[in-house]
Amino acid sequence: MEVTALIAEDEPLLAENLRAELATAWPELQVTAQAGSGTAAVELALLHRPQVCFLDIRMPGMTGLEAAQAISEDWPDVAGALPLFVFVTAYDQYALQAFDAAAADYLLKPVTPERLAQSVSRLQARLAQPAAAAATLASLQELLTRAMTPVARLRHLQAAVGDAIELVPMDDIVYLEAADKYVRAVTAERDYWVRVSLRELLPQLDTERFWQVHRSTVVQIDAVARALRQENGTVLLELRRRPEKLTVSRVHANRFKAL
Repeated sequence: MEVTALIAEDEPLLAENLRAELATAWPELQVTAQAGSGTAAVELALLHRPQVCFLDIRMPGMTGLEAAQAISEDWPDVAGALPLFVFVTAYDQYALQAFDAAAADYLLKPVTPERLAQSVSRLQARLAQPAAAAATLASLQELLTRAMTPVARLRHLQAAVGDAIELVPMDDIVYLEAADKYVRAVTAERDYWVRVSLRELLPQLDTERFWQVHRSTVVQIDAVARALRQENGTVLLELRRRPEKLTVSRVHANRFKAL
């Protein structure tokens, strides 16, 4: 059976080497797209809709993990099952057991023919199952966060208000929304703009209270009144102190289920 794949790797020699090794280990595999950045990987994956994505973890701009999350969230319903994600990394501090638990597979650089053959067998087995599921990125993110160096949890955000710096207690924040190099911090009464990226802010949040529900949205779970499941696999959150509803992507929807 012909299977299509995408390779995302910012080092051209490594990308070509992986492509050549795959041609030997899996002759039926057709590499239909090759990307040099995470952003390009997302665009090409949504265009070509491969069945397997080999994503380097560390790429400029958007990491492989962020690219996989973006692909999963923007994947068209008509395209069927999400692709299987294989993460490629040169850094074993990323807790490789986490990759086993939440991704289709991982490959440690330099990729050896023996390890690649094992990965090919695993992927072929997953693809042979009609209901094969893609990686649960939410659990992978959580495991990776635990593997990183702990940092002090934020108690306040510092937001510029005119000529002053206002300290916004984390208890007052209903949700956080990414906006380029800023984060929009929304309270019951007003919005604040904080000059920091959501990526930089995430490791400093208390993950028991602040849940990432979309690649651009984090909500304080105590501010959620109810979760409404949608037919397309997403979830809508109704808030206690705000009129708007927040969309939970399919990647994170499994966090909202009846106990």
